[in-house]
Amino acid sequence: MATCHENDYHVLRPIYSNRVFDEVNERQALEARSLQEQLSRTCRCTDKWAIQKIKGLLPILDWFPKYPVKHWLPSDIVSGVTTGLVCCLQGVAYALLVSVAPVYGLYSAFFPILTYFVLGTSRHISVGPFPVTCLMVGSVVLTFAPDEHFLRPVNMTGVNETITEETIMEVDVESREAQRIMVACTMTVLVGLFQVAMGLMQVGFLVRYLSDPLVGGFTTAAAFHVFISQIKTVLSVPTNNHNGFYSFAYTLSDVGRNINQTNVADLVAGLLTIFIVMAVKEINTKFQHRIPVPIPIEVIVTVIASAISHVMDLNSQYGASIVHSLPKGFAPAQLPDIALIGNILGSSFSTAVVGYAVAVSVAKVYAAKHDYTVDGNQELIAFGVSNIFGGCFSSFVASTALSRTAIQESTGGKSQVAGIISAVMVMIVILALGPFLQPLQKSVLAGIVIANLKGMFMQISDVPILWRQNRTDCLIWIATCLASIVLGLDVGLLAGLVFEMGTVVFRTQFPSCSTLGNVQDTNIYKNMKDYKNIAEIPGIKIFKCNSPIYFANIDYFKEKLRDEVGFDAVQVFKKRNKALKKIHKLIKKGKLKVSEDSLVPVASMGVDNKAFETEQIPKLVNGPVQPDPEVKVQVDWTSELPVSVSVPRVHIHSLVVDFSAVSFLDVVAAKSLKLVVKEFIRIGVSVYIAGCDGELVRRMEALSFFDEEVTRDILFLTVHDAILFIQLETTSRNSQDPLADKISQLQDDKETLPFTDNEDLIETYDNQHLAIHGLSN
Repeated sequence: MATCHENDYHVLRPIYSNRVFDEVNERQALEARSLQEQLSRTCRCTDKWAIQKIKGLLPILDWFPKYPVKHWLPSDIVSGVTTGLVCCLQGVAYALLVSVAPVYGLYSAFFPILTYFVLGTSRHISVGPFPVTCLMVGSVVLTFAPDEHFLRPVNMTGVNETITEETIMEVDVESREAQRIMVACTMTVLVGLFQVAMGLMQVGFLVRYLSDPLVGGFTTAAAFHVFISQIKTVLSVPTNNHNGFYSFAYTLSDVGRNINQTNVADLVAGLLTIFIVMAVKEINTKFQHRIPVPIPIEVIVTVIASAISHVMDLNSQYGASIVHSLPKGFAPAQLPDIALIGNILGSSFSTAVVGYAVAVSVAKVYAAKHDYTVDGNQELIAFGVSNIFGGCFSSFVASTALSRTAIQESTGGKSQVAGIISAVMVMIVILALGPFLQPLQKSVLAGIVIANLKGMFMQISDVPILWRQNRTDCLIWIATCLASIVLGLDVGLLAGLVFEMGTVVFRTQFPSCSTLGNVQDTNIYKNMKDYKNIAEIPGIKIFKCNSPIYFANIDYFKEKLRDEVGFDAVQVFKKRNKALKKIHKLIKKGKLKVSEDSLVPVASMGVDNKAFETEQIPKLVNGPVQPDPEVKVQVDWTSELPVSVSVPRVHIHSLVVDFSAVSFLDVVAAKSLKLVVKEFIRIGVSVYIAGCDGELVRRMEALSFFDEEVTRDILFLTVHDAILFIQLETTSRNSQDPLADKISQLQDDKETLPFTDNEDLIETYDNQHLAIHGLSN
């Protein structure tokens, strides 16, 4: 008798099949509503509902009236001023990635903030340019507005010259800039339309398919592309415009070919900027708890670099590449070019998804930190409207940058009031301070861009951690990163997403399956391979599948089940059928005699063959009445057969399938599973399914899984309920041999009468039984 311990507990309850449990606990019927009722319920409108929806669409109506001016406004002012200065410089710098004039970067740091202030749900993110989306827009800009499209013949004194065989050509810079900003603005508007549409359709959940490993690999590859694109600016060497497959290799090739044209002044300024900015950012990070406000090193470097360039006249004296034109004021509104839309649909959609995914990920990080929620679908609408609005005012795609958002939050930002104040700072630069940045070297801006890539490059350190934690996720990271580097960002993102979906399909198509054993004297069943002190119950096989079962993995499920039970039920049935035919031939030829105490391995499908009934023996002509002609023969398929047929051994009488980890079945899986159950039943193995939840049972009923042979009685609440039921059933019929068939034969004076030529062999497959009748005239 087991020893009782202090932590032992005992449960006394009936053995529950699903049918009995539903009857005892009165299973509730699902309320069925007509389409009209559903529409009426959905479209019902009350004052409270309307106000809630309006506040959901315009979150400012909810939070702004409650804004605590005294407590939050001072912090928001400090944060807004600091963040605004950084926004100005990052906007100018990121314009280089889009291949447009720097002033458009300022517009992109201003207009999106205005609409997000009204529509956004995050209190902390800084809306504006993000290097990854800027580079994706830039690749499209260079595709549809390369320099080669704007060449014109000039005299020898022209600038931006390109020598051909016939004449001297130069780039029409004004026309090129106009076309490039048109392409960028058209793509930005299209990105916004995609985001608004997804928000209205409530499909914000789609971003969940962009897992952290996928986003990490993609943004690391994007950082690599950004770095490559800025090398030419730091060195100030001429290169051709490349995008698409292997674009980084072509760019590096051009840089290497023209490396002798490096401008030393630009190179020194760029390297110093990278070193100083990265060093001060490290100081900001290390002493963030001691420094009340992070050092705005980008602002300081830009001011000093502009002053040095202006005083030393680096452009004229050393040929340094500078910003040149940064006009005051705003550009007039313009409509997008409709003719371009059809050509940039794919790139715009991928950019819309990436921009939203990055922004909402950052927003949720700070929302969790400060204990509030972010509405993903409303964020789609907010960014979509911001991009549509900004695109009409010469801005490119807006998202957020982690470094800029970190500055806004760390300097005390409490709400989007800080964002509005930062927009005011950008507006001041656009209206008044722009000309002061005209002497600024472009290599300094490129250095600021490269220095801000450190966080994305540091994601490489996640690879060994992912490898130790989950190798599949690590492979997703590596595959996405390599694909995005080699194939380009848009195609690489698609390739990474396909690879990620492939891993999900692979993991469900080849799920882990196991045989369970019982922990002695408990109702606990665990994988036999994981523990030493658990035992398999004699005559019972417990099989568990840890995955949904559907059309893609049902064949694998059947293969694993066959491997675990040790035989193929279909082959067992065929072999037994073949053995029956041979035995019948031996009886017919008189080579096999049957007496009451003989043991003949004849037709048994593991159950009593109901086709053999007690028959009235006809009187033979000129012969006495025969004795009782029925001979009951015990058949054991595990013993040696009198025929040369190898029948697989069936060492179990019951199979329990644990469905506790199965979340759904589809039509194909239900049909195949039902056939599997019948295959086991016809060879005398009872099948039980345990652990199905109510939704799965309802789905099985809807798929017509149950019939007269496969009934709901095979369903049990738990594996233990099924095991106890099997043991009770086995005990109640222990005096019966389930492997018994009856053979009726005519006998005369203990001699077996041979079958006549008129004997008929009847094989019936009705109700999964096989019968052999010998009839004599």
